[in-house]
Formats: sequence, C-alpha cells, structure tokens
Amino acid sequence: MSLIERFKGHLTTINQHKLMVMKHCFRCGLYKQGLLHDLSKYMPDEFIPGVRYFQGDRSPNNAQREAEGCSSAWLHHKGRNKHHFEYWIDYPVNKAVGLTGMQMPVNYVIEMFCDRVAACKTYNKDKYKNEDALNYFLRGQEHYVMHEDAKNLLYKLLNMLSVKGEDYTFAYIRKVVLKNK
Repeated sequence: MSLIERFKGHLTTINQHKLMVMKHCFRCGLYKQGLLHDLSKYMPDEFIPGVRYFQGDRSPNNAQREAEGCSSAWLHHKGRNKHHFEYWIDYPVNKAVGLTGMQMPVNYVIEMFCDRVAACKTYNKDKYKNEDALNYFLRGQEHYVMHEDAKNLLYKLLNMLSVKGEDYTFAYIRKVVLKNK
C-alpha cells in the first residue's frame, strides 16, 4: 500500500471511529466527551505512526508494537486519554502490591465502553455483531490492570449489549448509570 493510500486510509478510519464514538457518547448524554474523544490521534506522535503502520483491519498500534517492540503512538495516546484504563494505572499506597488500577470516574468507563463498541464496528465493518466488544474484552481481560469496579461495570455493559442490544444498553447507561452524574 502506498504512503498516500495509508494516509487516506488512516485518516478515514480515525475520522469514522471518532464520529461513531461521538454518536455513542451523545446517546449516553456525554456530549463534551463525545466532542473531545481521541483528539490526540491527530497529533504527530500518534498520526505519523498510524499512517506508517496502517493496515485497515486492525489498530496500527499493534503493527507498530510487532515491528518495533512497543508502540510509541499507544504510549502517547493512553497517557492523554482518560477513557483508557491504562491511564489510571499507578502505584498504590501499599507499594508491596505493585502497579494497580485506580478507580475510574464512571463517565470515563462509559466513554471506554463507547470506544470499544465503535472500534469493533470500525474494524469488523459489515461483519460486526453486538457480542464483538464483549469477546474482545474477554480475550484480553487476564492481563488488564484495571480497577475491579471499572472492570465489572464494563463487563456488565458489554454483556448487556451482547444480549439486549444497543437501544436498551444506551438507555440503561443514560437513565441508570449516569442518572445523577
């Protein structure tokens, strides 16, 4: 794939993904987060590796990680976007425990939910199914350093989506999870 094709493909992908997350966040009532979601992807530290490693069917961060041993774009991204649980990893007061997931504000857990659903739609395209984001979560959860409350809420919502669908899940988020937030 030529540089121009990768540039266009990556820009189209991140624009489509951002728009989809924005729509999902709006359905939950998270208007500001929907508008501001993933703006760091347009910064050179993320955009240039995204173009270089663009493939179209998966995150360029994974391709960069495979080629270089780590993804500089991902390291930049997760440190600037509070909807990623990795942003919330820190040393606890009891240093004997090691790194741990800190409590995430609920609105960022909801944005993470929206992000994961939109990512599955973006990469799976017409093959997308409501259980895709749940299956992705289940495949990776063993290595997640995520606070139990965040992990439980995310799992609950992803499972709800797979069983009851989008309309029910987004209404539940808006009317129950974020009711007084």
